[in-house]
Amino acid sequence: MRFDAVLFDLLTALLDSWTLWNHVAGSEERGGKWRAAYLHGTYQAGRYRPYETLVAEAAREVGLPPELAACLAARYGELKPWPEVDEVLGTLRRDGLRLGVVTNCSEELGAAAVSCTGIDFDVVVTAERVGYYKPDPRPYETALAELGATASRCLFVAGSAYDLFGASKIGLATYWHDRVGMRPPANAPEPLAHHRTLHPLLDVLCGRAAE
Repeated sequence: MRFDAVLFDLLTALLDSWTLWNHVAGSEERGGKWRAAYLHGTYQAGRYRPYETLVAEAAREVGLPPELAACLAARYGELKPWPEVDEVLGTLRRDGLRLGVVTNCSEELGAAAVSCTGIDFDVVVTAERVGYYKPDPRPYETALAELGATASRCLFVAGSAYDLFGASKIGLATYWHDRVGMRPPANAPEPLAHHRTLHPLLDVLCGRAAE
């Protein structure tokens, strides 16, 4: 194995949170605009403010009722993992890799979302616990320290292109699980691998070229 541990973004790399945002917003178009505004706002946030506040501000920015933030939080138990999550992460666990999560949300919602994956992670780091939102390096650094892993021997699996900035700052190679075909921000670092599913992840971890 090229790596000893894998850290995952939670709400986009492992869970289909896009569908839930769309349902709460009332359409795919409104949900997409709301989520894009939230991701951009979180990228600029730095120090932690309540997650629901950022979600409400993003809703207001795109012309949606800010009360939708509370509706979204109340429905976190409806989140579903991407279909291959159990198979791929189960294989990684059997191969002896340590697994962790670094997520931009509160402790309460992070715990609810992790339970939806059905995976027993070694480490779960939320923005609320660290006091900073990704892509600030501190959430990634905290997860590495708690895993007992070095950046050179750990792969980060991103769901959003914004994670490319934070992971690269501390030397984490990144697998971008780009499920919905996001347009990356300007000057985003190149990931080690860029795929629409998690299936090629094992090949990347072993240093094999994945189709």
